[in-house]
Amino acid sequence: MQPKTTTLGDSDLQVSRMGLGLAALGRPGYINLGHGEDLAFNYVVEAMERRTHRMLDLAYENGIRHFDAARSYGRAEQFLQTWIQENGYDDAVVSSKWGYSYTADWKVETDIHEIKDHSLENLQRQWEKSKVLLPYLKIYQIHSATFESGVFDKTEVLQHLAELRKEHGILIGTTVSGPNQVALLQRAIDLEVNGRRLFDTVQATYNILEQSTGPMLEEAAGRGIGVIIKEALANGRLTVRNDDPEFKISKQRLEIIGREYEVGMDAIALAFVLSRPWVHSVLSGAAVANHLLSNLDALNIELGTDAQRQIAEMRQKPETYWSKRSALKWN
Repeated sequence: MQPKTTTLGDSDLQVSRMGLGLAALGRPGYINLGHGEDLAFNYVVEAMERRTHRMLDLAYENGIRHFDAARSYGRAEQFLQTWIQENGYDDAVVSSKWGYSYTADWKVETDIHEIKDHSLENLQRQWEKSKVLLPYLKIYQIHSATFESGVFDKTEVLQHLAELRKEHGILIGTTVSGPNQVALLQRAIDLEVNGRRLFDTVQATYNILEQSTGPMLEEAAGRGIGVIIKEALANGRLTVRNDDPEFKISKQRLEIIGREYEVGMDAIALAFVLSRPWVHSVLSGAAVANHLLSNLDALNIELGTDAQRQIAEMRQKPETYWSKRSALKWN
């Protein structure tokens, strides 16, 4: 069985080994397979807030203490804030992100769902909104840093993040996405401000299909950086919902392994990620109760050598993985 909590890198912050990400709960549209079905196509704000609160309650009841949001996740921060105010859980750990703005206007279908802006002005503007989650807000992250946005070269942005850490006692992190994740991670873990490493945490995509970040995440953990994994189920592509013919054989193998361990294939996929000793917290993106409970089964199994070998062979080239991800439709 996996330990239920761990210390995040060389900080003194305790996090649950599995967290709950709110990307699929805070807004009507997202790219997870079957997202609309999960929300029962009910996008009324009050109904979505109640759903989010129920999921947060279930997560907390089952030992999850890490909750991940972002300014671009619609009303995710707001839903988290009202839930915390109602319950006052002192051990809740919130991580959030700045850098994207939500632009979908509570619609599922729209031309632009979010806009990236890694400027100092946007950091200052979005921090003013995110800081209402203090003192529960423990980790503040750049959302999807890219070389194109140049955020790692913006001295004034990096300096301001270091100042926020000093003033509020929070951890500073970055998330990365896309086929350049490895190079971005290399740059991130080497960044310093005033002679001190800037990033206390990194959040990256790592899963059965996209394993390229493994060595760099292991290096990050070895240097005391907390490692948070997102999209461990590849936006639903590592669940029974994936009907891609190219995934058919891997899907069958995962289902067979799942039957061996008496869990769903989603739990097998998550257990594979959790088995990496350099992983601190893995985010579930579940939007319904039975999915979250199935995800949590991953904490109760240890994959054997043969299962690990079979699963490792399912990796895709990063270019293939990210090409397929970019083709996912908002729903």
